[in-house]
Amino acid sequence: MARGGPRTAATAAVLGLTLTLLTACVGGASPATPSPSPTSTSPPPPSPSPSPSPTTTPVPPSPTPPSASPTGDPLAGWTLEQKVGQLVMVGLPVAGSRDVTERLVADRHVGGVFLSGRSHADTAHVRALADAYRALSPDPVPLLVATDQEGGSVRVLQGPGFSDIPPATAQVTLPGLEAQATTWGRELAAAGVDVDLAPVADLVPPDLADANAPIGHFERNYGFTAPDVVAGASAFAQGLRAAGVIPTLKHFPGLGRVTANTDTTAGVTDSVTTSHDASVGVFVDLLARTSASAGPRPWVMVSTAIYAQIDPALPAAFSPAVVSLVRERLGFDGVVVTDDVSAARQVQAWSPGERAVAAVDAGCDLVLASADPSAADAMLDALVDRARSDPAFAAKVDAAAARVAAARG
Repeated sequence: MARGGPRTAATAAVLGLTLTLLTACVGGASPATPSPSPTSTSPPPPSPSPSPSPTTTPVPPSPTPPSASPTGDPLAGWTLEQKVGQLVMVGLPVAGSRDVTERLVADRHVGGVFLSGRSHADTAHVRALADAYRALSPDPVPLLVATDQEGGSVRVLQGPGFSDIPPATAQVTLPGLEAQATTWGRELAAAGVDVDLAPVADLVPPDLADANAPIGHFERNYGFTAPDVVAGASAFAQGLRAAGVIPTLKHFPGLGRVTANTDTTAGVTDSVTTSHDASVGVFVDLLARTSASAGPRPWVMVSTAIYAQIDPALPAAFSPAVVSLVRERLGFDGVVVTDDVSAARQVQAWSPGERAVAAVDAGCDLVLASADPSAADAMLDALVDRARSDPAFAAKVDAAAARVAAARG
């Protein structure tokens, strides 16, 4: 198994202190209904009792970056393990054990963490957690910190300093949604969060409003027509961008027609959506609206449902046919991230390593292992092994790592 250098004692001491403080302020309760993807559908574990804090806080040494490249290559001097690490984002529970995530960031070059569960900690304590993991990373680019702050039942950060964001169906009735989303984005930025895996851009037919298990049932959709979804989701995304937070348009090519949740059910298939469907058009229009002004570029999340009219054999995140739509039909050259592929029942027929390789081979840049970070070791190993044996795949790793690295700028 490929490994990076061991974490320093000073950094571990800082991390231990920060996590002790955060744990004392975190609530482990979750909503009465299970949280939809990409967070786990199981309630977060209860918070452990806090342990005594050290009396002094050593300052961790700064990691030494590779030498700058005279050609300006952002990956110059990076090892294969560092490049592969940028392609995996793992869950960082806001309550419960974080040992796996700590090791993955410190020793395996994982370049992104996803705050998962439910937290009632205030802004300062969430920021302390984010900063502690950034200090733990030995890599030449800052660790990306993401969370899921859509609104309604999908809202990880619920403590002081974070607004009680309504679900999307209610957001569209708010005056000045973009301005309010800017406020919500500033709250995330103050807490050290770089990426919000929101807004939902799924188009749900009116007759499936409640039967649509992952979206309509939780009131995560911005309406039932393409213009309404584009208007609401673009306002949310533009508000985040104005605050310096990266929005994520999800779940391409749309989860509005399925009646089962890919987190908890296998074989979830949309038999209707085509490559020229209105649900795909929503993403085309959203990217046009959210790419014309200043601010961080949005990401696109690809679902793990199967789309029988596009590729009946593979989940969308593993399908070159689906991901090529993002690149070609949408004309998008930014970061493409999978929905969770660590614990989702939809992808359990593939081993964790197979999932990661299939996603990157299809054209995804970032593999999300939010619900079960322990799956990441096998994912990282498989990506390294395939890149060492397949030059064409290694080139895909380089391209994906460059896109993820560029997202920080």
